[in-house]
Amino acid sequence: MALRPIDNALPITPERPKKQTKVALPIQKQSDVTVNDENKAPFPPTTIDATIDYISSENLKPLPDPEIKIQSLVEGLESKDWLKVCDSLNNARRFALYHSTLLLPILEKVMLVLVKAMKNPRSALCKTSIMASSDIFSAFGDQLLLEPTTSDPFDHLLLQLLLKASQDKRFVCEEADKALKAMVGSMTPLPLLQKLGASVSHSNLRIRAKAAISMSHCASKMGIGAIEEFGLVSLVQLAADLLNDRLPEAREAARSMVASIYEKFTENEEEKLESWQAFCQSNLSAIHAQSIVKVVSSQ
Repeated sequence: MALRPIDNALPITPERPKKQTKVALPIQKQSDVTVNDENKAPFPPTTIDATIDYISSENLKPLPDPEIKIQSLVEGLESKDWLKVCDSLNNARRFALYHSTLLLPILEKVMLVLVKAMKNPRSALCKTSIMASSDIFSAFGDQLLLEPTTSDPFDHLLLQLLLKASQDKRFVCEEADKALKAMVGSMTPLPLLQKLGASVSHSNLRIRAKAAISMSHCASKMGIGAIEEFGLVSLVQLAADLLNDRLPEAREAARSMVASIYEKFTENEEEKLESWQAFCQSNLSAIHAQSIVKVVSSQ
């Protein structure tokens, strides 16, 4: 006897496999691993970073075959590899100290590279470029000011050094201070004082103070003739403004500047203080004259 099918039976369907749950894993970008940010804590030094040597000027040696190596210097300075740029900057220092005539034709390009390297957030590259600027100042001195172009790389270099001398990274700040001292020590005070004049009125307080310190060092090297060529009244007025600056470094630089000017102004005067007081009263406002006279009378 044949069996009858059950009408209400449901058809049997095969069971579908369960979907695997996807888990999102964080991906660490390469740039986050290898690049230090000035605004964050630095990463631990890697093997590559540890190979950077900060060579003092006294320990730099002349280059073998400098006529051949000068041809590849610019290419090395413009490399995308920051390690190669550091090495090329040290070679530029050697050229400056021992083969300056070979470096002179490309000096403007080298200075532009220094400015770019100082802006780099990698501290090793920044410090090496500052050290290179010190050696270039010592080697070329006033030649850096003789033929300014429309871009005037010296102005950009000066501003970067003032910026680096004003920041909180101590080892960069100290190196920039050394470079500014090398600059003042290797250049004629008058044209350098004219260059610094723009920075001493900068809106950044720290830049203004660092510029004032360099101006004070320039004034101490100048005779009364050079001071008068710059503008005796202008220089004293500038010092009077700085005496009221918010930063003590700027005020101290102003007092030092006033003392230098006073010593040279009254060198051949019998009544020194009276002569100085008469000059200040006839050329400055009453309040500025009083503050300037007070600096020298309290010494």
